[in-house]
Amino acid sequence: MDPIIFTIPGTNFSLHWYGVIMAVGIVLAGMVAEWGLKLRGEDGEHIWELLIWGVPFGIVGARLWYVLNDILGGGRYYLDYPLKIINLPEGGLHFYGAVLFGALGAYIYVKRSNVDFRIILDAAAPALLIGQALVRPANFINQELYGQPTDLPWGIAIDAAHRIAPWTNLALFPIETTRFHPAFGYEMVWNFLAAGILLWIFMEYREKIKPAVIFAGWLILEGAGRQIIEFFRPDQPRLPGTDISYSRIVAGIMIIVGIFMLLIKYEIIKLPFLDPGSDKYTFSTRAGKKKKS
Repeated sequence: MDPIIFTIPGTNFSLHWYGVIMAVGIVLAGMVAEWGLKLRGEDGEHIWELLIWGVPFGIVGARLWYVLNDILGGGRYYLDYPLKIINLPEGGLHFYGAVLFGALGAYIYVKRSNVDFRIILDAAAPALLIGQALVRPANFINQELYGQPTDLPWGIAIDAAHRIAPWTNLALFPIETTRFHPAFGYEMVWNFLAAGILLWIFMEYREKIKPAVIFAGWLILEGAGRQIIEFFRPDQPRLPGTDISYSRIVAGIMIIVGIFMLLIKYEIIKLPFLDPGSDKYTFSTRAGKKKKS
């Protein structure tokens, strides 16, 4: 399947499946997050206004993280051709950068709008997983994010132009018979499963669960999933002399932070410099007006 849907004649503008699928994923994730806000008693419109900040920040962060990841892995491409960093149609985005910078954009919005950041984080957690999963079919179209060769029945074919070493040797790994682990598919399944777990926890214990707990759960599940998926991601840069990818390090940190958040939130451990925070959300003025109307 051609990754490009169409190109406007006489221009350099092309519409890519990746961009279209990503836009659909963002909208559907926004709908899930809006629903989550409404269930918690907050005005769901905050999500769409927040995305005006979060999406541009997220795209910039996703690109910068991808570039930094490539350079840390020993790549010279962006050092030799720095202007290629802003060439987004060329491809190359990283989810972690999108989340980190997108969260920064969201934080700017909530500070300006008097919204409890914790309620945004909790509503967005399962939405992020769902949005991330919905975008993964674009990786199949682009023939990227695949793993090692496999004999499993769900292995996928990768053409010569998209092979990475050592599978570029077509004599050893023929196009006709070699199939690869669909790493993007594994991540897609995990993300839907993790989103289902978080939504079930919220719906089952919504009267008892404390603010930021769902977000802590996201940190743990997202990190754990990435730890598993990294076994099927030979394309990811590694720490020199090791088989540990930089993404795996970040995923490990996410798991630790998520666990600590839960332990502190429920006061299983108490640290004088870490406040567990209020057990109730603070609602915006707009939410209050909606309740009265």
